[in-house]
Amino acid sequence: MSDHPRSDHHFASDNTAGICPEAWAALQQANVGREASYGDDPWTQRARELIRGVFERPDAEVFFVFNGTAANALALASACQSYHGVIGHEVAHILVDECGAPGFFTGGATVLPCPGEGAKLEPAAVERVLTRRSDLHFPKARVLSLTQSTEWGTVYRPAEIAALTQLARRHGLAVHMDGARFANAMAALAGEGATPADLTWRAGVDVLCLGGTKNGLNSTEAVVFFDAVLARDFAWRGKQAGQLASKMRFASAQWVGVLEAGAWLRHAAHANRMAARLADLLRSIAGVQLCLEPEVNAVFVRLTRSVAAALEARGWHFHVFIGNDGYRLMCSWDTREEDLQAFARDLRAVLAA
Repeated sequence: MSDHPRSDHHFASDNTAGICPEAWAALQQANVGREASYGDDPWTQRARELIRGVFERPDAEVFFVFNGTAANALALASACQSYHGVIGHEVAHILVDECGAPGFFTGGATVLPCPGEGAKLEPAAVERVLTRRSDLHFPKARVLSLTQSTEWGTVYRPAEIAALTQLARRHGLAVHMDGARFANAMAALAGEGATPADLTWRAGVDVLCLGGTKNGLNSTEAVVFFDAVLARDFAWRGKQAGQLASKMRFASAQWVGVLEAGAWLRHAAHANRMAARLADLLRSIAGVQLCLEPEVNAVFVRLTRSVAAALEARGWHFHVFIGNDGYRLMCSWDTREEDLQAFARDLRAVLAA
């Protein structure tokens, strides 16, 4: 049996981590006394102000929903009609992991898959999808959707985003960003001088789905509109979709906790560092190969099915994401060096056996 220090810890997803201390403390503070319902409370007002400040956009419209699927689908519905097409990467979450929610909430809009190395879209490939057909028998492209960071843990830099959004503008497309792990991308690029504004509206993004769940919050994501026109009636759209929290302060207070303390970037940077450290440990093991170099908090490693099964028998959990042998190991805000060392020990033992 494995001797790793926490039998319940695994690398299946950053969703499996608990609530971070700053968010937990904010929840406790919000649980004192009574406040107005449905977002008419000081916590929600403060959370919106903080998000606007982070993105240097005092005019941004900010809404809170329960999960990333709702955030993405409702944001896309704000820009789409039922006959429209959304161009996204062929492995994007909106295409392969949201059970058709974008189509459901838009009334029928189609996600048009586009290839791209490292799960990233490139202007030439997007243009090929855009110009492939323009007849009435095919969905009319209306939105370009980017994922930051991507499903394969790669990141778009500001110039890459701008090149894609400029192409989108030329074709009359709005730009949506799935930022379930935006904090990790931001932490990865902060050393290059990038700011949240540089990665979003300054580069041409119209609406960002800012992830909280994967960064230590519970059941709260923010939909941030930089284009006020797209935000029209979003409050009604969210209500109809069952995404308006009656006790909204427990969603928004968590954002206040992590934003005021700077913890949203600190925790993301920690998760990124743990992934980099895990990658170093894996490189030191003979016969182990990384699929690609980690940029954020995801490590992709090639394992045979028998090795993966043996690790799972020792209590580790992870998923195939690249081909048939590219397994994803996710680090989170609470990943510890001991966890990484324990996984490396178990992997060495399995390979030796």
